[in-house]
Amino acid sequence: MSRTVQSNSNITFDCKYHVVFCPKYRKKVLVNPVDIRLKELFVEKANELQADILEVEIMPDHCHLLISCDPQCGIHKIVKQLKGYSSRILRTEFPHLKSRLPSLWTNSYFVATFGSVTLEVVKQYVLTQKERGG
Repeated sequence: MSRTVQSNSNITFDCKYHVVFCPKYRKKVLVNPVDIRLKELFVEKANELQADILEVEIMPDHCHLLISCDPQCGIHKIVKQLKGYSSRILRTEFPHLKSRLPSLWTNSYFVATFGSVTLEVVKQYVLTQKERGG
């Protein structure tokens, strides 16, 4: 398996995270056109934070993201920024989200690093979530 590493001024790293989070009350609000706009917002904010979204799949009631980021920035900061930014913009652009939910996202999320499986296996898993209904 070939490994791609990144570096900044003082570290070399290869940190990839599988992140999953849900709308408040696991409401099924992430449907077209909200899901399409959400993907755009995630990429926009990730670029600003110098993180890479390697894969993303939006389900009606949750999101799967595969994120590569500098460990000095921290995955918690990245997730917090992605959720805050996307909530603010989506609730402005899609007023029905404001009326149906007190906030767009739950406070919690799932995150896992991986190393015992290849990146391709995780990418395939994320990409096939819609087919599996999960």
